[in-house]
Parts: sequence; C-alpha cells; structure tokens
Amino acid sequence: MIISNLLLAAILSSARAEPKVIKFATLAPEGSTWMKVMNELNTELQEKTKGELKFKMYPGGISGDEKDVVKKVKIGQLHAAGFTGVGLGEIAPEVRILDAPWLFRSDKELDFVYKAFDKDLSAAIDKGGFVLLGWTELGPVYVFSKNPIADPDDMKKQKMWVWEGDPIAQAAYKAIGVSPIPLSVIDVMSSLQTGLIDAVYGPPMGVVALQWFTRAKHIYGTPMAMSTGAVLLSKSFFASLAPEQRKILLEVSRKHLKELNELSRKENDEALASLQKQGLTLSAKATPELLKTYQELGQKARRELVGKLYSASLLDRVEKSVADLRSGKPKKS
Repeated sequence: MIISNLLLAAILSSARAEPKVIKFATLAPEGSTWMKVMNELNTELQEKTKGELKFKMYPGGISGDEKDVVKKVKIGQLHAAGFTGVGLGEIAPEVRILDAPWLFRSDKELDFVYKAFDKDLSAAIDKGGFVLLGWTELGPVYVFSKNPIADPDDMKKQKMWVWEGDPIAQAAYKAIGVSPIPLSVIDVMSSLQTGLIDAVYGPPMGVVALQWFTRAKHIYGTPMAMSTGAVLLSKSFFASLAPEQRKILLEVSRKHLKELNELSRKENDEALASLQKQGLTLSAKATPELLKTYQELGQKARRELVGKLYSASLLDRVEKSVADLRSGKPKKS
C-alpha cells in the first residue's frame, strides 16, 4: 500500500510538472532579431513560471502564410503568432489603420497613435478572439526594385508585387494607378528569380532577413507607410492559464516586445545603410511637391478602405490626431 501511494504521488507530481506549451508561429526566420528576442522572452517566461509555461517556436513560415496561421490558431493547432499587418487584418481589420499609406511621417507620430488609440486597437483584437501580448513594429516600408524609381509614374512601369489579400497595399497601388501581381509572401523570392516580379516592398530589416535584397538594385527613398505587427495569443488559451501565469506572460511579453521595437528601429536604419554599402542605390527623397502628391494619394487610398477595414469615424479621429501633433497641439482622440 505504501509503495502504491508513493507511485500515485509520483504520478500526480509528474502531471503537475507538465508545462503548458504555447505553440507560436511566425514568418521571421531563425537567427533574425525577431526570433532572438522571442527566444529571450521564452527563457525568462520559463524562469519566472518555474518551467510551467513556455513557447514552442515555429519560425520561418513553416506553419504557412499568415492566413494559414490564423486558421490554425482558431482551430487550436497553434496558440499564438507574430503577425504583420496582413495577419492582423484577418483578425482585427480596424488595426490596419496603423499601416495606412502615407499617413505617418515619423516614429513619434506612430507612437502617439499607439498610445492615444490603445482602447480602440485592443478592443478590436479582443473582438477577434485574441489577446495582445505586444506590438512588434516592422518599420518604414520602402520599394525595392531591379529598375530605378523616381516617382509614381515609374512604379507603373514595374512588375510590382503585392501581398495576396492585402487590401492596404492594393489601395495604395490603385491610388497610384499600378496593377500589381498578387502573390503569397512565401512565393516572392522564387518570383523575383524567375522575373515574374521585379519590385517588392517591405522594411529594410525584413527585406534583408528574407534575402529579397539580393534580387534588387534600387531602393525608392520615400517610404509608402509604416508597417506594424503584433504578437497575439488565442483568448481561449489565455483563459486556460492560471491567473499568475497570465500576469507573468503579459509582463514578460511586453518587456521584451518593447525592446524588440527599439531594436527594430535601430536595425532598420542600419540595414538601410548596409544595403547601400552592398551596392543598392537609394533614390533621393521626394520633393515637397511630390510629398504633396503622396499626401493626396494617401487620403484617396485611406478613404477607399472605409467600411472595408475601419470606420470613417476612426479614420477621421486618427488623421486629426496626427494633424494636431504636427501642429503642436496633440489631442488624444
């Protein structure tokens, strides 16, 4: 009887020690800054939960494109993911306002909107069935091409790629008058190699990580937008955690993902400089006249998305907040 009780106690102890595993997917490749930070986050999470909670990573797109990942999270095959705007749009369309074309001109403006519209953005994510662990800013979106680009007319001459199912980029190109070629992000490299496309877009850090720069010669010096991402966790999985585990997960995630944003900004600047040293030509920044054109194109593209992604009210409030900040009279919303 004593042996049986000891065996039962050992079994129960073993069951209690079994960790909860968060299956996490991302397009970010192993070895990238994004994955280094996620691995550091995972290490601290395990330390602070005494091994009771940890991530299992699926990097480099091995779980599929972001739309595939959203479906897998919803059916429980995965629990969390690092999303770019495309994936976020599948979950919380309103959040895509952060990626709106030619809306932001600086990190300061984006930071202001993150803070001022935190309730709106978090509510949209919650409605989509997820918990926000932290924003993962990707950086300014540049066009990388085989041929030089100096203005919107030059873009019309390129075989421009657009992420399949990305309404933001589609609206931007529609405003310019470009007819892009829609492809999954995992098909971009092979399409550059075969000549199906000759121009792509993305933040410098991302273009380096995905090696797209090896098929480009030119960088258009005026960003189209700021690209935002986030690490999201299934609400149902979050609800299955003990209260203390939830608290630790949120604290550790926000700490490390804030660090990731700071690193991303620094490394995007470094990546842009490095690409030029490797032979890519960065075009001159847009003239004031051309910037005015982009401002008008941006307004047109953003209005095109009203009712499809976000409400006119939300767009009006965000645009007004950015305008107030530029005028030196910021109002939260």
